[in-house]
Amino acid sequence: MEKIVTLKERYMIQAALISLWFNIVLFIFKLAALLIVHSLAIATDFAITVVGLTVSVILYNSLKLSMRPADLLHNYGYGKVEHVCEAMEGIVLMGIAIIMSFQAIATLFHPRHVVFPWIGFASSTLSLTLNFVGAFFIFQLARKSSSPAVKAEGVHYTLEGFISAAIACAFIVTILLKGSRYHYIEPYVDPVVTVLVSIAISLPSARLAKQAFVNLLDVSIEEPSKTEAVVRLAQHADYYCNFGDIKTRTAGHKKFVEMKIIMPRDMSFSRAYEVVSKIEKDIAAGIPDSEVTITMVPCSKDCGLIQDNKPCPYLNLK
Repeated sequence: MEKIVTLKERYMIQAALISLWFNIVLFIFKLAALLIVHSLAIATDFAITVVGLTVSVILYNSLKLSMRPADLLHNYGYGKVEHVCEAMEGIVLMGIAIIMSFQAIATLFHPRHVVFPWIGFASSTLSLTLNFVGAFFIFQLARKSSSPAVKAEGVHYTLEGFISAAIACAFIVTILLKGSRYHYIEPYVDPVVTVLVSIAISLPSARLAKQAFVNLLDVSIEEPSKTEAVVRLAQHADYYCNFGDIKTRTAGHKKFVEMKIIMPRDMSFSRAYEVVSKIEKDIAAGIPDSEVTITMVPCSKDCGLIQDNKPCPYLNLK
């Protein structure tokens, strides 16, 4: 049976396509600028775009995979592939930052002049514009879809935008220094900016990877959703004896809630099933993109009412 694509899943696919096409345009412009300008800073920016383009392709396919329904091999579905994509992006960006930092430090001992800085400035200005515009749309879709992978892509675009802005400023400094008495400083601008850019990449990328690994370890859902589950459960308190063993977990944009509800032993199975199904649907309605599973447990008839030979108050409820 073909799975129906939800509105949130459509938002996720739209974000992946925006990321893919923007990265293709950025790849073309930055490659052309790198071949002309021969700047280490642009090389770093270009390497980030190569990673971004690769991740965009992986993101698109990962999001399509995450939408597949649960099966015999993956009983909870494929939602965690979003966190894998998120972690991968953080790790690769940190790797680029480390490699380019060493390259920049080595270049400081053998500095070289940047050619055609005006072309580099124009390329960086165009890049920062595309990155910030792309980040705006991706973050909008991330909020609508509640996808951690889409949000991570928005963070990537924002970082790349600030990096392009820093490189554009570096080219302005280079242009000003070329015709001044401080022209001997100009060859050092490019590697210094590359080091600063690498540091700027590594810190948020490390946080991104760390959060992705935390999410992979079956982290529980956020506190507002937990509270909502308990509130909705309490609204049906007249229909069950007790509850317990509440467990929650996240898998990408999906949330899973499990619990046990103690039902009167003498209640018919059909009636108990009706009550539990109603509670499941109510909790799921209050927590978007959630699956709620309730296990029925019969009471042990050890409450005070039964011991005092009084009738169970839950059996006659309509």
